[in-house]
Amino acid sequence: MHRSQFAGIIIDCEGEDLDAAAQFWGQALGFSPKPLTDPEDARYRGLDTGADEPYIEVQTVEHPSRVHIDIETDDIEAEVQRLEALGARRVEQIRTWWVMEAPTGHRFCVIRAGRHNFEETANEW
Repeated sequence: MHRSQFAGIIIDCEGEDLDAAAQFWGQALGFSPKPLTDPEDARYRGLDTGADEPYIEVQTVEHPSRVHIDIETDDIEAEVQRLEALGARRVEQIRTWWVMEAPTGHRFCVIRAGRHNFEETANEW
């Protein structure tokens, strides 16, 4: 048995000005960009969503701009295998997470659980 749930939305932005992208998306969606607190996360800017809401992050990427979702889990390999059984395929492992592709062609990531409400709200498989 393992658990997983929808965690958040990542807005992939091709280009150099991540702060401008975060400002745009923050204003468009009604959330303030969070300040950068960890230099290792310089490619990401979070938007200040509520504690019980899915997160929204803007990230700078090398590929064309797109939007993808994250699924968080307490067992990445088990969740990846569950999604493969549904028709998804592994694309690339990055650090501790997997980039996956749905049968529809959409990319998404399977990441380690991190939201504060994971234990209370995640699905059991």
